[in-house]
Amino acid sequence: MFKGLILFFTILISTIGRSQVIDSMMRVYSEGFPKEKIHVHFDKQIYNPDETIWYKVYLLAGSEPSPLSKNMYVEWYDTTGNLVKQTVAPLFKASAKGSFDIPSNYKGQFIHMKAYTRWMLNDDSVFLFSKNIIVNNGLITTRKITPKPTQLVLFPEAGVFVQGINSRVAFKATNSIGMPVLVKGYLVNQKKQVIDTLKVKHDGMGSFYIKPMQGETYQINWTDEFGVKGVTPLPISTSTGITLGIKFNNEKATVLIQRSSMVDESLKQLNLLVHMNQDLLYKVSIKMNERLVQKAEIPIDELPTGVLQFSLFSNDWVPIAERIIFVNNHQHEFNAKMNSILVGLGSRAKNVFEIVVSDTTATNMSLSITDATIASPDQQNIFSNFLLSNELKGYIHNPAYYFKSDTDSITEQLDLVMLTNGWRKFDWNKIKAAIPPTLHYFPETSFMSLKGKVFGAKSAGNNEPMQLNFILVGKDSSKNFLFTPVAPDGSFEQSSVFFYDTVKVYYNFNRNAKLASVTQVKIENGLLRKEPGSKAIYSKNYPVYYWNDSISNLRMNYFLSEQEKLRRSMATATLQEVIVQSKKKNPLEILEAKYTSGLFAGGDGFSFDLTDDKVISAMDILTYLQGKVPGLQISLNGGTSSLSWRGSTPDLFLDEVKADVNLIQALNINNIAFIKVIRPPFFGSFGGGSGGAIAIYSKKGSDARKSAPDSKGMENTLLGGYSKFREFYSPNYEKPAATYEADIRNTLYWNPYILTNKKTPRYRVEFYNNDISKKLQVVLEGVNADGKMIRIVRMIE
Repeated sequence: MFKGLILFFTILISTIGRSQVIDSMMRVYSEGFPKEKIHVHFDKQIYNPDETIWYKVYLLAGSEPSPLSKNMYVEWYDTTGNLVKQTVAPLFKASAKGSFDIPSNYKGQFIHMKAYTRWMLNDDSVFLFSKNIIVNNGLITTRKITPKPTQLVLFPEAGVFVQGINSRVAFKATNSIGMPVLVKGYLVNQKKQVIDTLKVKHDGMGSFYIKPMQGETYQINWTDEFGVKGVTPLPISTSTGITLGIKFNNEKATVLIQRSSMVDESLKQLNLLVHMNQDLLYKVSIKMNERLVQKAEIPIDELPTGVLQFSLFSNDWVPIAERIIFVNNHQHEFNAKMNSILVGLGSRAKNVFEIVVSDTTATNMSLSITDATIASPDQQNIFSNFLLSNELKGYIHNPAYYFKSDTDSITEQLDLVMLTNGWRKFDWNKIKAAIPPTLHYFPETSFMSLKGKVFGAKSAGNNEPMQLNFILVGKDSSKNFLFTPVAPDGSFEQSSVFFYDTVKVYYNFNRNAKLASVTQVKIENGLLRKEPGSKAIYSKNYPVYYWNDSISNLRMNYFLSEQEKLRRSMATATLQEVIVQSKKKNPLEILEAKYTSGLFAGGDGFSFDLTDDKVISAMDILTYLQGKVPGLQISLNGGTSSLSWRGSTPDLFLDEVKADVNLIQALNINNIAFIKVIRPPFFGSFGGGSGGAIAIYSKKGSDARKSAPDSKGMENTLLGGYSKFREFYSPNYEKPAATYEADIRNTLYWNPYILTNKKTPRYRVEFYNNDISKKLQVVLEGVNADGKMIRIVRMIE
């Protein structure tokens, strides 16, 4: 795909070189160099030591699920900025799941997370996703923030102060770590005459109007909430220039352009570009030969939700001023409902509800259910991250607040955010010169690979074409055989590689085994690797102050103390259980261990033992499976059968080799030992396996032990793959447990992949309460195939 974009860019460059049309170059940026952005849904907001952070990463390019990247990188840092762990996950439907285990002895008050794709490293680092995740070590309090030095910064809407032109000026008061501070003050001239009063509208932000006069200077005398006084001077005004101002409502944006009486000729004919997500929406030519004031009305009622940019240029395309506004027509949302079927808030009581999506477009969602008493309003959510934080530079305090409603007051407050933060700017000089962005990283359009280079082959006297034979042996003893040609320069790459954790790679040279002993073979997985000892720079102070609910704080400390009691109890009980009893594998677990390997082993699915003679009555395998797996639909029409699972077709495998439905139907069921039906998504399938998989295993004879690869004299090395993550465990209390251990989970349910589509718009959720929670919070987030989003927060009480 990316090669196609480069070709498109090359062709268009020649046209731009002749015409110098700036809007055509913008199209190159939009289609050839789309910006990726990230949102992460966490199961909750605060964690105790020794807990697991569950998360789901969503990736958009512009306003749609990103088709560019296949790998997601996540880094975890401690409070000193030291790298604790790096993880890499494959992207499925422009999303990835993961987990991070907080050490039991962790003493910091937060863990810093950073997430990105390789392609995003070309952009400004401020647009990489980052978050300080609060860790409750029993020391969090609700004391007032320690006063920090306050600064008041001014942001002229017009970009400049022009004498005789009334202009709007926004201001923001913050402390040294970017947190908002309440201030009051006065705008005065050099004669100390009060011109206006500072009025903070929200989170230290406000605005005022001023008409600078020749020979006058201005300043703001202010006092912050801690009684500290300060002075902020206004920039010096100029006698000539152009100003840009914008007012808007739900239907239109009114652009007001004013100029001084004396300006250069190039400023009497102006160009206005209106654009969003790098896409040019309007191009307006504005004549100001005879007028000092000109208005233009831009319709915005049918635009998508997002940051809309207005860029004003001179006649010769020199940038003059820029202004951004936020358009919210609610076209960024899709609808879903939660229907309660069974509510149980008693100890270990069962809960059932159903998620129903009315839209026919395929959706990809995640769901968390937690103890509601430890929940407080999210500072960030899927709307604020994708539509606001990923678009603006600078710290935005509580961005989720601006999406709680669309009242006039919140709309006005959000416009102050637009006025006081930077945004993704174009380098207009580069665009005019048809210079593309500098790329240091290309998008990873495929999953991991087996790549590297052979050194020393020519010095060993070898001039023949080389081929490497690889055997990849997993920890579960699964084997994968690969045969990879080596290029004349010694490089090689095999893209059809996919595994988690680590494998042992054995290799030799085809037709020349001795080359392995006289050459050096460097083998990598093609993924980015963060060096141990890496440091991160980030704000280390503000997150702990978000946790200011005393009741929630006490509840979290209660969970912390109860979890510590349970750990101590289990530490002694586990030793006793090991001595007295041992767990024996059931027949299905024995069959699974015997037949499955690699991505087919473990995971979430259904297993069937066909060694029992009772299944002989079934005509074939598909007849046998019919009705045995919830949601799996098998239509038998005499000829070729069809399969569907949640709207997609499951992939079929015979002895872990891809097979078609005709082959599976023709198999003699008496020769089959084991069937495993794997829930979607199944990463062992090409394309992500959105329909899951059905793995069928033929009966084995005696399992003769084969010689290990290294017994054949093969060189070997250890190679890491995708990070292996913990699967969320949700207990089933349908039957009484053999032993009774206190259930004090504060995350009751976590499901990173809830998938719906036109054929299967409903998803059933079942879970059991813990022993102590009486009120639960449900949070559903996700995107659909069109890039529209959803966020639903419900209480079970």
